[in-house]
Amino acid sequence: MTAQHPAQDRSQHPSQRVLRIDGRRFLAEDFHDIFSEVFGFPVSYGRNMDDWIDCMTSLDAPADGLSTVTVPTGGILVLQIDHFELLKHHRPDVVDVIVECSAFVNWRRRAQSNPAVIALSFGD
Repeated sequence: MTAQHPAQDRSQHPSQRVLRIDGRRFLAEDFHDIFSEVFGFPVSYGRNMDDWIDCMTSLDAPADGLSTVTVPTGGILVLQIDHFELLKHHRPDVVDVIVECSAFVNWRRRAQSNPAVIALSFGD
């Protein structure tokens, strides 16, 4: 039996999208380079956490043009960080930023009466 990639799992809810990032990338590459590439942030992306939060807040608003990765309105993006234990050991600062800023994105959306848009998943 072959394992399916989570993003291709047919049992997945249609308003859920799984996006995987190999945590080992953060050991050698810049945080903002990785997220800009993976999420297709615009050229105007300022490579700071305020801009990261703005881009991630708009994942269900493709008209905003802040990310090429989108989910349907009310949908959720599951951000799967693979090789998490290695990342946590070598770059706990990156783990903290991902967790804290993802939580802020969801808090900000809830404060505006919108549903959360990011779920985090950690694997090896």
